[in-house]
Amino acid sequence: MTQSVSFRITRTAEDVAQMLNALSQRLVKLEQRLESLELQVRQHRSEAETMPAEERQRLDDVDQLLLDCQELLNSTELSSDAASDSAGALSQPSMSESEYEAEAA
Repeated sequence: MTQSVSFRITRTAEDVAQMLNALSQRLVKLEQRLESLELQVRQHRSEAETMPAEERQRLDDVDQLLLDCQELLNSTELSSDAASDSAGALSQPSMSESEYEAEAA
């Protein structure tokens, strides 16, 4: 009976040791991956900081053009909606004489 319990304890301890080893290996891989990603982020930041002023100005100009276009599109939509509303009111047919007579009766 004691041998059976001892075997179970030993087997459980071995399983725990294997699981701990596997988790340790995963942790090492994740730490290496994290370091790699942090290095990439640092490189991208340094590249962004070393961007030539001329290129940065071009990108700022493009941003401004996009904002201007968006504003123009929005104002065009508003004015076309207003124009279609007023055109719809103007284009309604006037009542014919027979319609006036029908209303009067």
